[in-house]
Amino acid sequence: MSEVLVVGGGAAGMFAAITAARNGHKVCLAEKNEKLGKKLFITGKGRCNITNACGMETLFASVVSNPRFLYSSFYGLTNEDVISFFEELGVRTKVERGDRVFPASDRSSDVIRAMERELKRQEVRIRLHTKVTGISVSNGRFAQAELEGGECLRADACIVATGGLSYPSTGSTGDGYRFAAECGHTVTPCMPSLAPIETKEEWAGSLMGLSLKNVSVSIYQGKKRLYQEFGEMLFTHYGVSGPLIISASSYVGQKLKDQELRLEIDLKPALNEEQLDQRVRRDFDENRNRQFKNAVGKLFPSKLLPIMVELSGIDPEKKVNVISKEERLSFVHLIKHLTLTLTGLRDYNEAIITRGGVKTKEVDPQTMESKYVKGLFFAGEVLDLDALTGGFNLQIAWSTGYAAGNHIPFS
Repeated sequence: MSEVLVVGGGAAGMFAAITAARNGHKVCLAEKNEKLGKKLFITGKGRCNITNACGMETLFASVVSNPRFLYSSFYGLTNEDVISFFEELGVRTKVERGDRVFPASDRSSDVIRAMERELKRQEVRIRLHTKVTGISVSNGRFAQAELEGGECLRADACIVATGGLSYPSTGSTGDGYRFAAECGHTVTPCMPSLAPIETKEEWAGSLMGLSLKNVSVSIYQGKKRLYQEFGEMLFTHYGVSGPLIISASSYVGQKLKDQELRLEIDLKPALNEEQLDQRVRRDFDENRNRQFKNAVGKLFPSKLLPIMVELSGIDPEKKVNVISKEERLSFVHLIKHLTLTLTGLRDYNEAIITRGGVKTKEVDPQTMESKYVKGLFFAGEVLDLDALTGGFNLQIAWSTGYAAGNHIPFS
């Protein structure tokens, strides 16, 4: 039996603590908040998107940073294993659109409570309101953790699962990056990811709350397309959000740090420009004596209509029977290429995850143990790992937490 200290009571930390305790180790879980799973509570809009039920190929393809590093841990604890784990703990699950797995109750609190019950069953010592301020190393091995107030916690091994910088109100303040750096590790540059994006054009703000479904979005750097996807997006008071935009931020966030990018929305992706032109001509024919602003209402949500009329450059009072072919084709092009200028990501308060972290080349991918310090392990968002939305980031937390908890040597 070894004595194990887990720093951080989030998804990765709780899973690591349960795994280590099941393996017969004596485990202490230190959490600086007043309760466990504070960030887990708000994931999936409070419903907790536990994992994704896709095949392994899709699982790896959905990891944006360092997917190869996760080969051992993803196969060590698969998404199917995660579903079985929670079902065994009494959390019934269901699969929704996009293979997203949720608790059947739609309550993240059920996931957290099930893990708390298992932690207690495995006799893990839980210390809340316990802030670790530093980690000491002696002769190349983990020695102890220093707490706020001067107390020290000694253990044979330490698993750092402190999360990243996103949603700082939940306690994610980057402590683990500092611990890693003080122990000689490289921390790659961090930035918000899976975040909404700000736009230059003020008209986006006037559409606040409008959700567009079944649209296609493309993001360009000059003529180079960086991202294209089909799905749902949302307008906000500062720009754009929603599933398509949140996922896009993983691919374009780095570029937005020092330049603007172009977002093009195809409002009618099922039709090419020729087919759409036929549709517009049909609407014009049916409303030939009406003003332009009153003739195209079937094409858009009502909130979007005045914006599209304004952006078209066509006089809104103009009768459709005198609109020129050039004006009509330009309008069709606008519908297929509604353009906004992307200026930057929202900050960590709105980012779902952090991109960057402890350099994966300095961590053993099978065990999550530091290559520099014996007995020091890392799990979850503190590592330089991030993925798309859909349960993939929680799968990283569970799998890396399991790998760390499963490879604690017996002293």
